[in-house]
Amino acid sequence: MSYRPCNTDETKIGMLYYLSGAEGTGGRIKVLPEDFRVTEISQGPPEDPDGKFTIAKVTSTNWETNRMVRLLSRSLGISREKICFAGTKDKRAITSQLMSFECSPDKLETIGLKDLEISDMYRSKRPMKIGDLVGNRFSIRVKDSEMPIKDVPDTLDSVISDIRSAGGFPNYFGVQRFGVVRPVTHLVGEQLVRGNIEGAVRTYLAAPSEFENEEVSLARGELAHRDDWNSLIQMMPESMGFEKSIVGHLIEAPGDWVGAIGILPNNLQMMLVHAYQSYLFNMMLSKRMGKGLPLNLPVTGDVVIPISADGTPDHDHPVCATPKNLDLVAAQVRSGRAFISITLFGSDSVTQDGEMGEIESSVLEEEGLKASDFIIPGLPRCSSRGSRREILCPIEDIGYSMGRDYYDAEFSLPKGNYATTLMREFMKSPMMNY
Repeated sequence: MSYRPCNTDETKIGMLYYLSGAEGTGGRIKVLPEDFRVTEISQGPPEDPDGKFTIAKVTSTNWETNRMVRLLSRSLGISREKICFAGTKDKRAITSQLMSFECSPDKLETIGLKDLEISDMYRSKRPMKIGDLVGNRFSIRVKDSEMPIKDVPDTLDSVISDIRSAGGFPNYFGVQRFGVVRPVTHLVGEQLVRGNIEGAVRTYLAAPSEFENEEVSLARGELAHRDDWNSLIQMMPESMGFEKSIVGHLIEAPGDWVGAIGILPNNLQMMLVHAYQSYLFNMMLSKRMGKGLPLNLPVTGDVVIPISADGTPDHDHPVCATPKNLDLVAAQVRSGRAFISITLFGSDSVTQDGEMGEIESSVLEEEGLKASDFIIPGLPRCSSRGSRREILCPIEDIGYSMGRDYYDAEFSLPKGNYATTLMREFMKSPMMNY
C-alpha cells in the first residue's frame, strides 16, 4: 500500500503523508472566525442546587482558551485553577463548550467581555475536567480554492470515499498542537525532555516566526541576545502575555529556569512535553505509512485498543496482535470495534513487538531518547508517563455543501482529534492555511 507524500511544512511536525491520493482543492480556512465553528459534544456534571460549582455554556469568537480563562478569572476575582473546561478549542473560530466556575451563577452575569456569551447556567457538586467530553461537531468553510470550483465536488467525493474505505483518516496531531503561527511548542518540550530547562525557556521566549508581526518579531530578537530582563519586559507587547509572565519571574528570581516554566498555566505546562510526544507519534505514524503498512488492518505485534460501550477507546484493556489471534483482532478492527495504536512515549512506556515496534524503536534511537527522560525534575506537570493513540480517526456525519466560490465541510470527531488533520486530506494546502 502506498500513500501520497506531503510536500508542505507539515513535514517539520512529522506529517509526511496523506491517506487520499486525490489532488487537493487548495484554499484556506479561518479567513474569518465564523468560517470555523466548533460545538462541543458533552454532558456536563449532574445538577445539584447545593453545589459550589457553576456549569455554563460558553460561546466565544476568536478567543484563545488560556487567554480567555485568564481574563475570566480576573473579571470574577477567582484564580485560574477555579475555572475548568473539558478541552482547549481553536482560537480563530466560533466555539461553544461547557466550563465550570467555582463561584455563584450571579457572578457570571456580571462578565462583560467582548465576543463572549455565557448561558445555560446551573449548579453542580463537581467541576468539568480535561477530557470530560465525547467529541466535537465542526462546520468549516474553505475559501480561495486553487481548483476550479466546478471540480471541487469530485475531489471531495474521492477523498470521502478513501476515508470511508479505510474506516477513518490518519490520526496525526494537527498543527494546532504545535502552534500555527509559531510551531515551536514541541521544540520547547524537547528541551525539557533533554534536561535543558534554560534552553526550553529561551526557545519559548525567543524562537522566531516569519508569520508574527514586526513588534513581536523585534521583541523575540532582543530576547534571543540579551538577559537584561527589566528593560526587555518594557518592550514586549501585551500580546506576549505568557512570555511577559516568564520574564517577570526572571526579574524576581534570576536564573530560576524551573520556576519560569512553572509560572505558566498548568494546562500549558502539560502541553509542552505532550507536544514533543505528539511529534514523535507523528513520525512513527509516518514511518508506518512510508513502509506501506495498513492503517486499518493489524500486523503481528500491533497493540490494538478496543472500543468501550460508550464509544470511547478503552486504553485499560489493550490487545497485542499475535499469529494466533491475528484473524480475530483483524475482524474487530475491520468492524470499527477496535483500532490499531502507536505509543505516546513517556516514562512508563515500552515499545511493542513486530514491525511497528521496530519503527517505534528507530524513531526513539534517532532522537536519542529513553523512558526516564520524560520525568522532568521540579516540573511534575511537564512530566509524562506516556500513553497510546489510535492511528486512525473515525468520522461521523461527514458531508459538504457548495457555495459560489467556497465549500463547507461538516462532520463530527471523537475527542482529542483534529479537524485540520481531516481538512488537509481535502485541501493539501500549505500549513499556514489551516
